[in-house]
Amino acid sequence: MHISEGILATPLLGGAWAAAAAGLVYGMRRTQPEDMPRVALCSAAFFVVTFVRIPLGPAHLHLAATGLVGILLGWRAFPALLVALLLQAVLFQFGGLAVLGANTVVMALPAVGAYYLYRRWSRSADPRRIAVAAGAVGALAITGNVLIMAAFLLLTDRAFAVPALGVLLFHVPLMLVEGVVTALAVAFLFKVRRDLLPNPEGPP
Repeated sequence: MHISEGILATPLLGGAWAAAAAGLVYGMRRTQPEDMPRVALCSAAFFVVTFVRIPLGPAHLHLAATGLVGILLGWRAFPALLVALLLQAVLFQFGGLAVLGANTVVMALPAVGAYYLYRRWSRSADPRRIAVAAGAVGALAITGNVLIMAAFLLLTDRAFAVPALGVLLFHVPLMLVEGVVTALAVAFLFKVRRDLLPNPEGPP
């Protein structure tokens, strides 16, 4: 789901970098020293999980877990995902440095949205409802990732309309898989480490 170098228009790259920088600054301001292990762990988990391939015909889909990262980190997802994407760009040439801002926005903005949706939908002590809320959030987060990427492509050139639609349809199975994975992960955390999940009644 990485946007490659040389695709996006220069003004769009600048706008994406500005948005990524704003999210990074805000996320860092909300990060306390005791949060660093969780941020680092989520960053590492995202880095690794994106190498998990799901075969779909002649191609492969890649897990992202942006919904789960968002639930656990909120705005801190911006620094966590930016570091992971930077390492992927430098070490494996996924995406690139010029489009790092755009790829960060693609991944981190829906993650932040996932955090607020989960807080809104998880006002229950029923583990099954918590799992359903988390699953819905996980699926919507990956949908947001794909929609923002498609929007970047369309804003660059209307000729990308067909490829953007293809990318959206191609990722529908991944939306379902991400929903299931997020539901299972949050259900487990709800049982053993509920303190890691956001408190719906607490401050955002």
